[in-house]
Amino acid sequence: MTTLNHTGVSHTVFHLLGIPGLEDQHMWISIPFLISYVITLLGNSLLICIILTKRSLHEPMYLFLCMLAGADIVLSTCTVPQALAIFWFRAGEISLDRCITQIFLLTSTFISESAILLVMAFDRYIAICYPLRYTTILTHRLIGKIGMTVLLRSYCTVFPVIFLLKRLTFCKSNILPNTACKHIVLARVSCDDIRVNTWYGVFALISTLVVDVVLILISYVLILRAVLHMPSQDARLKALNTCGSHVCVILLFYGPGIFSVLTQRFGRHIPPHIHVLLANVYTLAPPMLNPIIYGIKTKQIREQVFHVFFSKQK
Repeated sequence: MTTLNHTGVSHTVFHLLGIPGLEDQHMWISIPFLISYVITLLGNSLLICIILTKRSLHEPMYLFLCMLAGADIVLSTCTVPQALAIFWFRAGEISLDRCITQIFLLTSTFISESAILLVMAFDRYIAICYPLRYTTILTHRLIGKIGMTVLLRSYCTVFPVIFLLKRLTFCKSNILPNTACKHIVLARVSCDDIRVNTWYGVFALISTLVVDVVLILISYVLILRAVLHMPSQDARLKALNTCGSHVCVILLFYGPGIFSVLTQRFGRHIPPHIHVLLANVYTLAPPMLNPIIYGIKTKQIREQVFHVFFSKQK
């Protein structure tokens, strides 16, 4: 594993270390990674199959949930198999093009999930504030356009990162202290000025995730105002209960995700293994727990899951 220190020579192959400082614990750390990935694949695949095959679930809320489940599978698959290869076989070698591709897929999927959560908040707002117009506003045609907009926004936001990384000369080191390629992690081993990369990363964060969080908060303020004006307590509780799963998923997604992004850019005094562990939390926990949360708190999905597993045994 060689490291070139003179300018003018750029690395085309990098080596992912995994979790720096905890190399001797990689085998044990791989266990929760493997368990969470298996649960993610099974839970989200089951959710997608149930929603797509059951006509009674072809409603906006469940179609958006289907999008979220698909994004969860992509988010985990972008990182966990490679992390397991590092933990088990020390197979951390990755080409520059593959590294940039991983950055593109991982970041765009993360932004897509944020947009889907915003759309789901809008869905709850329409369902509670305009229940009689719910199906006429959120038609299948509009849902399809929303899905395309989510993808286009995430891809267009992340696409410039490819060129920002391609312009750099990586002559400092070819060792990346992480389980996956990240924009700033890769940029920091360059010997060029990376201020444009840093500020574009901040711009992308503010223009997508921060805007999404603000709009989600506004949606729930309007929802709470509508709920408080409902005549009966039962109606208020029923309305709030329909938002419970979504609120849990929002907290689970944005909490570790934003904290990880901020510490990667500004938390230079935090130990490296903490950075890496935090970065892996949002690719492990939300995709694994989202189908469980919706399965437990959503009656229609819970009934369909029981029907799939137990109807043939009767």
